[in-house]
Amino acid sequence: MARTPLVLDVPALGALERGAGNLSGQLAQLLREAIHRGEIVPGDALPSTRLLAASLQVARGTVVEAYEQLIAEGFLESQRGAATRVAEALSGAGAGAGTRVRKAHTAHGRASRTSLPEPAARFAQVAREFTPLPPMPFAVSVPVGLTAPADIWRRLGNRVRAKGPGAPAGYDDPKGALPLREAIAAYARKSRSVHCDAGQVIITSGTQQGLYLACQVLLGSKDQAWVEDPAYRGITATLENNGRGSAMIRVPVDDEGIDVEAGIRQAPHAKVAFVTPSHQYPLGMPLSMARRSAILAWARTNDAWVVEDDYDSEFRYEGYPFPSLHSSEPDRVVYLGTFSKILFPSLRLGYVIVPHDLADAFCGARVLMDRHPPNADQHVLAAFMADGHLERHIRRVRNVYANHRAQLIAAIDALLPQEVAWVQPGDQGMHLVLWLEESLDDREVVAMAARAGVAVRAVSPMFSPGNGRPGLVLGFGGFSNAQMEEAAQRLAAVITDAVRSGVGRRGAG
Repeated sequence: MARTPLVLDVPALGALERGAGNLSGQLAQLLREAIHRGEIVPGDALPSTRLLAASLQVARGTVVEAYEQLIAEGFLESQRGAATRVAEALSGAGAGAGTRVRKAHTAHGRASRTSLPEPAARFAQVAREFTPLPPMPFAVSVPVGLTAPADIWRRLGNRVRAKGPGAPAGYDDPKGALPLREAIAAYARKSRSVHCDAGQVIITSGTQQGLYLACQVLLGSKDQAWVEDPAYRGITATLENNGRGSAMIRVPVDDEGIDVEAGIRQAPHAKVAFVTPSHQYPLGMPLSMARRSAILAWARTNDAWVVEDDYDSEFRYEGYPFPSLHSSEPDRVVYLGTFSKILFPSLRLGYVIVPHDLADAFCGARVLMDRHPPNADQHVLAAFMADGHLERHIRRVRNVYANHRAQLIAAIDALLPQEVAWVQPGDQGMHLVLWLEESLDDREVVAMAARAGVAVRAVSPMFSPGNGRPGLVLGFGGFSNAQMEEAAQRLAAVITDAVRSGVGRRGAG
């Protein structure tokens, strides 16, 4: 059976005026204009003369003539046996056509910026704040070597994605794949005393989506929310950009975690408290038992909800982890977990465990965001958990991180005097907070460190305005002791130089 020739549609060229004659000249002009507008750019391959002629319903000779004219003018280039392409020379600084294309793009960019909607600037700032750090010390959550999942992950993936449950399929349950939700319910029960069934589990693309869903479902237009001070920028940015910035009550954190009495003084009738009780982010302390009892009592009394981001609960290095808040008050606590830290961030799989009464609401909010999570990796992870690989992986990684943490603290203590920089006390997690001398601007130190090949984040932007303290977040996950030792030396040199030169001082020009 004869094959039907592929006919390409090239909408950027517009229509030919057949009554005006000289079709090859018209086609050549349309191609020039498309190049000037940047709709086809240097290096782009054009359709063959046969296919473009069929698409435009003209004689092939018309297209050949137009191509030959543009080749002669330097707009196109062609080699025997290869497609005709827009000339690479047009991308050079001296090429007139390329210069015009760049000017057109620049002018278009200026025009766009003058008409952007008001929220666009805020979201652009969020994009800049959440730009991933390069995979070098001390970026958080970089799984390599012993901290990356074993080859079993790839083998399971090949099996599940080929003809198994992860093969391409139709729409799925908005809550997520049932085998993964069942595995998560079993895992949360064993590891965190969270008692639930699969119907209460909503699969998310990570903790950030879980926080967003909680804001959408739990907060009315006039409701207030407690948020720790300092806090993860993901929750403060979400509230700020959902029109709820004024409803966000920043509650201070001390050595026992969020100060519940301070929260009650500031906003006794808030409807939600967003907390990180297992490992406060970014400072690292767990919420004390007295504070746990207090925040749950407040929630019961005020018909409020507690959103428990169980950040880094798997990585406590001394003693047993505290129980989850959910285990004490399952009808008042929305529990958030993620596999980004214990496996790898690019997996983009987390979960929310909600009271039965909220399951449909969270499911509906999820539908409006992205219908349901991608299917294949959910089934790979379900098999990974069901076969016991996740628990073995966590035990192995916990030992690696404990060693890395101890080595990094020792290196910092040896390189920097206490009056210049010191480590926040703590016994768990995948990062350290390195406090800096009060006069330093941690954002400037971050920029200096990046130029020295060290990746860190500033702590001060995680505080409410006026309450910031200078400090750095140092991840120690996927790097060898030798890599961290070298990076610690470079960072110490940066901090010492900042103190000596005053470059990093607040308010300095």
